[in-house]
Amino acid sequence: MIRQLTRRLGELSERRVGQIRQLSVPQLEALAESLLDFRDISDLEAWLKDAEKSNRAVGK
Repeated sequence: MIRQLTRRLGELSERRVGQIRQLSVPQLEALAESLLDFRDISDLEAWLKDAEKSNRAVGK
């Protein structure tokens, strides 16, 4: 997933890579699908922010 995101969006910060590595398998699958629509790094940032909110909402 990191390779695909880097190819699509350019170099990712260590912070972003860390966030991605903490995602669950279902979240990674959702990210893989969403990646097809990403235009720039702000799309990834928004996706990760939403994923973080979802994790908090379900108590993870």
